[in-house]
Amino acid sequence: MKDLAVALFTGLACAIVTFAAGVAVAPAGVDVAGVSAVWWVAAVCFGLNWLAWIPASALRSERFYDLTGSVTFVTVTALVTAAVVRAADVSVTIPRLLPALFVVVWTVRLGSFLVGRIHRAGKDGRFDELKTSPVRFFVPWTLQGLWVFLTSLAMVVQVTLTRPLAGTWAPALGASLWVVGFVIEVVADRQKAAFACDERNRGKYLTTGLWAWSRHPNYAGEILLWCGVFLMGVQDYDGGLWIAALSPVFVFVLLRFVSGVPLLEKRADARWGHDPAYVAWRDATPTLWLRPPRR
Repeated sequence: MKDLAVALFTGLACAIVTFAAGVAVAPAGVDVAGVSAVWWVAAVCFGLNWLAWIPASALRSERFYDLTGSVTFVTVTALVTAAVVRAADVSVTIPRLLPALFVVVWTVRLGSFLVGRIHRAGKDGRFDELKTSPVRFFVPWTLQGLWVFLTSLAMVVQVTLTRPLAGTWAPALGASLWVVGFVIEVVADRQKAAFACDERNRGKYLTTGLWAWSRHPNYAGEILLWCGVFLMGVQDYDGGLWIAALSPVFVFVLLRFVSGVPLLEKRADARWGHDPAYVAWRDATPTLWLRPPRR
């Protein structure tokens, strides 16, 4: 009964947030078959994840959870790009399509990394208890739908806006920030993957490279790149379109306070909290934002 109540509450909360964002964005965006593109985006985000939940719950497997998230991002991006290309009264320009390109590049890179990681590991410990109950397992799939919807919101607003884009300095500044964040995330992930593949590092923790500048540099990079996507359209937001700010804000809150940093910090403290060297590195290294290591 408790699991069902949690699932219903999660679904209702996601529906309210999605509806509020859609109402704010819909009037300014292109239509697809007479329906605003943002509503199609919402349907794809939740529909694909709920469809994937069916076989996942039957198999009690999380192996294609990350893959489904990546497919959802790409599908949403393809949908809004096709919608604006087919719209006769909307000018298709590089600044309009660049956020979509950035989302696809990020999705393919991170998605392949995460899918490869779970393929090698065989499981994701976050789902050990959730996947034993189909109702309980429904919650992370629903939240992944919300994650894709809110994270991609700034991109959706910019691509589907019916009026000509007015950005002059914002697209270049936002694109530059995206590149910086993307490079940080890629470098951090590769450093961690290389460290983990070395048998000599078994049971150890990474404290070199970007990981000497931050305990979670990959998350810092991801937050920065989504701030960049939002910033690219900052000269075009007005009225309800400012709800596009939910994209970087949601990513920051999710990674810093919900499913990213807290979970990893808890696991690390449980594993190495007795090690004075680990405690010294943890206390001297910023949690998220990069800073040169102290001498």
